[in-house]
Amino acid sequence: MTTPENLPSAIPHWIGGELVDAADGRTFDVADPVSNTVYAQAARGSAADVERAVAAARAAFPAWSGISNRARANVLYRIADAVEARHERLAAFETYDTGLPITQANGQARRAAENFRYFADVIVALGEEAFRRGDDQFSYVVRTPVGIAGLITPWNTPFMLESRKLAPALASGCTLILKPAEWTPLSASLWPEIFAEAGVPAGVVNIVHGIGEEAGQALVEHPDVPLISFTGSTDTGRHIIRSSAQHLKTISMELGGKSPAVVFTDADLEAALDSVVFGVFSLNGERCTAGSRVLVERPVYEEFTRRLAERAANVRVGLPSDPATEVGALVHPEYYERVLNYVEIGTKEARLMAGGIRPAHLTEGNYLQPTVFADVERDARIFQEEIFGPVVAVAPFDDEAEAIELANATQYGLAAYIWTSNLKRGHRIAHAVESGMVWINSHNVRALRTPFGEVKASGVGREGGAHSIDFYTESKIVHVALGDVHTPRFGATS
Repeated sequence: MTTPENLPSAIPHWIGGELVDAADGRTFDVADPVSNTVYAQAARGSAADVERAVAAARAAFPAWSGISNRARANVLYRIADAVEARHERLAAFETYDTGLPITQANGQARRAAENFRYFADVIVALGEEAFRRGDDQFSYVVRTPVGIAGLITPWNTPFMLESRKLAPALASGCTLILKPAEWTPLSASLWPEIFAEAGVPAGVVNIVHGIGEEAGQALVEHPDVPLISFTGSTDTGRHIIRSSAQHLKTISMELGGKSPAVVFTDADLEAALDSVVFGVFSLNGERCTAGSRVLVERPVYEEFTRRLAERAANVRVGLPSDPATEVGALVHPEYYERVLNYVEIGTKEARLMAGGIRPAHLTEGNYLQPTVFADVERDARIFQEEIFGPVVAVAPFDDEAEAIELANATQYGLAAYIWTSNLKRGHRIAHAVESGMVWINSHNVRALRTPFGEVKASGVGREGGAHSIDFYTESKIVHVALGDVHTPRFGATS
């Protein structure tokens, strides 16, 4: 494993424009997933650190929210430039910390920069609604930032997913507190120098590292943080919703997924196979929109399953820093053990077609050969529960009705993928599948202006495009009388 240059040995908070240790001096270990060796100590945030960050964000809010949309957009453009200028360092940090293959980490800076440029464009072009009621009344909408935003981000592709929340929050005029995932805080250590270089005023962005149950919980419970945007597991999302209820916070929850990929006999099977393999094994399978349940029409079921298993067996598993690697090391030994436990469960529930073991040439680190289970029943745990690793469950169906039934037969509803040459059928199934996003004859390609969201246990709310601006702002309607007001005169004596 290649150690990045300028690898920090300490990762402090960033509060009020300054790098600071935890208020009580505590730290936690940060390890790489290839050797599971500790390489840094990160500040372990507590309620006291969150309080300091809230105070800094509160002090910065009037000035940041008060400048013009164009002025904020110019700052976001500079942030994008600063991100792209560090793309090689960012990719090296992300690969080292998460285990993602370097070829897949290389695109993170470009996507993160595009998030900032996109929302800079959106906020400048954004209009506000106006309504006319005949000749006697005119009404218009005033959009204002919510206030201090609490952003809690996950450990998979952390830098890019942080940018997806940071950019619209800043564009909307919010100040904020970011709590990065404790397993992968390394790339977040680049944000302070990026924001400083871009001229973001002190206190507008604050970063508090720490354990979710401590720093994250304090952020969720703080009465002066009216908005929480969270990406992570469904169980944690449920806990955050309960904790937020006391203060009736605005929330957006992007949670778990168990997305179906439905393949019909008339599909372009080669294209479908490429999409299925990439969709479930890229990013080490640690992606919420992975098509981890593959449903195949029975006439081509055996052929498709056999070819999927062959492809999985040939996927190159190796050091994340090797450009030839297609699947790297899973993020953390605890999570690695969790995925291995699901593999063991799967061997008792279904037919193991490929993988399920550590590659022979990798004797240490959190490695798993991409794994394919066939003949998976709908009540099997590997069919119902999110594994979040390079493991796929395959099941047959006989007709369109059964395909829809199986696709909807889990608690989740994040994404779905439909493969068929019959576009009428494709649209029918897309409308019938219970998910927030559907792709027909396509893998996971999403324009930034489209809504990103989910149904059922996969989450609450929508972000992406104008939906993100709606989330980080409040809309106030102002009604103005244009003529004489004729109000019924209750209680009048004449």
